[in-house]
Amino acid sequence: MHRIIPFFAILTLLAACAQPVPVEEAPPPSLLETVTSARVIELNFIWDNDAPLLELNPPFSMRLRSTHENTAGAIPGGIAFADEVMEFSGQHGAPTIDALGHISNGGTLYGGLDAAASESERGLTALGVEHYPSDKFVNRGVLLDVARSKGVDALAPGYEITPQDLEATAAAQGVDIRAGDSVIIRTGFGQYYDGDRERYMGFRPGIGEAGAQWLGERDIFLTGMDTMTFDVIPEAGTVFPAHRTLIAGYGVYLVENLNLEALGDALAGRTGEFALVINPLRFRGATASPLNAFALIE
Repeated sequence: MHRIIPFFAILTLLAACAQPVPVEEAPPPSLLETVTSARVIELNFIWDNDAPLLELNPPFSMRLRSTHENTAGAIPGGIAFADEVMEFSGQHGAPTIDALGHISNGGTLYGGLDAAASESERGLTALGVEHYPSDKFVNRGVLLDVARSKGVDALAPGYEITPQDLEATAAAQGVDIRAGDSVIIRTGFGQYYDGDRERYMGFRPGIGEAGAQWLGERDIFLTGMDTMTFDVIPEAGTVFPAHRTLIAGYGVYLVENLNLEALGDALAGRTGEFALVINPLRFRGATASPLNAFALIE
């Protein structure tokens, strides 16, 4: 006996078959997948006893105190070890970051604090590097590649980067500067850190008073450069104008001795936006800290 299927039932069945089969959407990537899919670009140089050093800062030295040779047999079981003694200022590093208590102007620190009353033999009692905010360990970075914008490998020694230079570079790269950003400026001088240290330590391009005011007025959090001082050397007028204006005046952190060659190449022809990762060592009362800095880009 044959079962007769009503015509309307056939139509219903056909309509059901015609419906698209729902496709299960892939879950969004996890935080770890997102981070590890980014390209990591180091912003560091190798730091050693012969690294370039600003003459105003105390010398750096490192030596092995214990060696595998002289500790052999000191611990049962065949193990030996090596350790070192380092002498350095927080102002040394490749790169290094200045704390807000590093610079005073007219006897006062950022925020009007009395500079002499904010220090002791054991370090700063206010605005030391340990106060660097943890929510800025990862921050929006903006690379202003001034050298590339001007079509040169490196800016000339003693060249003062102007507000017009910074504006033109940002426009050419199609990037905007927002409040709270970390603005990184490439001069091309980083290529001399290992290649021509005498040139790296000599007269150098950098920011003067006008450029420092331009950066400070944009309410940025941090700024850095691929030179030893960030400031233009020699200065046209005020000594260390960028340090005075940005650190003591606006409370902006300064980073020096950045290696920006690989980052400049990676962002050439693209927007200058990236994720900047900076984590100063928590030295209580220190005026600065060496860094292991890097950039994350898509």
